[in-house]
Amino acid sequence: MADAIRYFFDQHIQSAVADGLRLQGIDVLTAQDAGRCGMDDADQLQFAAAQTRVVLTYDPDFLVLAASGAQHAGIAWCHATKYSIGELLRMLVLLHGVLDRDEMTNRVEYL
Repeated sequence: MADAIRYFFDQHIQSAVADGLRLQGIDVLTAQDAGRCGMDDADQLQFAAAQTRVVLTYDPDFLVLAASGAQHAGIAWCHATKYSIGELLRMLVLLHGVLDRDEMTNRVEYL
């Protein structure tokens, strides 16, 4: 069986999203939990890659990093105001259900 996606949330993602995923048994690490708030985006992406975690972010700078060839374990990106917390939670559960860690490697999913 393929390894399930594990998430790393950028510091701007609402904690309720992480809480909702955790209630469903999905592995989530937030920048707050990891003590990484305020760190450089490239460093955050490298940290997440080292832990094979897909970065969830609203920050378009991560898209620039991916386009420049930075290696990563996956990026899930959307506009900050596109979804309610519940809608974003459903999108992430769906992503978790249809793609695995290998499939997310160096992939950007626009939510």
